Amino acid sequence: MAHKIILDTDPGIDDAMAIFFAFQHPDIEVLGLTTVFGNVPVDMSAQNALALCELAKVDIPVTKGVARPWIGAESTYAHFVHGDDGFGNINHPAPKGKLDPRSAAQFIVDTVKANPGEVTIVAVGPLGNLALALRLEPALPKLVKSVNIMGGAAFVPGNVTPVAEANIWNDAHAADIVFSADWQINMFGLDVTYDLPFPPNFVDILAEKNAVLGDFVQRSSQFYMSFYSEGKDTQQCYFHDAFPLAYLTNPELFQMTDGNMRISTDELNKGQTVFAPFGTTTSSLWTEAKSAKVATKVDHPELTKLFIDTYAL
Repeated sequence: MAHKIILDTDPGIDDAMAIFFAFQHPDIEVLGLTTVFGNVPVDMSAQNALALCELAKVDIPVTKGVARPWIGAESTYAHFVHGDDGFGNINHPAPKGKLDPRSAAQFIVDTVKANPGEVTIVAVGPLGNLALALRLEPALPKLVKSVNIMGGAAFVPGNVTPVAEANIWNDAHAADIVFSADWQINMFGLDVTYDLPFPPNFVDILAEKNAVLGDFVQRSSQFYMSFYSEGKDTQQCYFHDAFPLAYLTNPELFQMTDGNMRISTDELNKGQTVFAPFGTTTSSLWTEAKSAKVATKVDHPELTKLFIDTYAL
């Protein structure tokens, strides 16, 4: 039986690679894309998501979500990583389709209620849409199968500050709401995504395997790869956002650690995912915090093979 998912995203180049992986994999059924600010402004994020659906010839709802953090100023975005258009400045044509009129949060609530206990929410951007969905429907955690998140850094440094990863840092208060809810969270952060740099020929192989979707990833990734390769001897890039999707289909590729999680919201440590594996403390400050599973290791060769094989389907 296929895994039913809502993919909450801010496309974004690695988002595109992940979205296409989800579309291609026979064991994943994407019920809709919900979009959020993050890599790019939310209006661009929503239009980019529509464009990716049209390129893949996938007809599913696409909704627009929150445009700024739960608390604080508007984001400055990551155009220096993803290009002015979020697609590496490749001049991809604008989509022709229309957005679903519902907000992303309302779509999440409606879809989960229509499929109780069956939907995994895969969130690969800031977590404002999930936080708002929890406000709209406090019973949501009882209706969701699980929440797979790309974000955070449990035992490694952050990529925005010394302690914070970008998705969590972009909307730390929303992340605090989401990680404090009573649902199963599986976190795939920099502990595993930065542990697997992809060489330039990876995107070439995707293009060979899939002349449409792989070609898009190859072309859009050149800008992205330049960012990640600056100051390094060899070119490389990271496809962070596909990891929580790979866990759905091939959980055996990941080593998961159980523990209690807190999200820092103070200015100095904003966005830090502070993780205490079970058995490491008796402090009630930690033992009373909600639990999460954190990916700490991944099988590099098998995960790479999974991505390539799925694009070839």
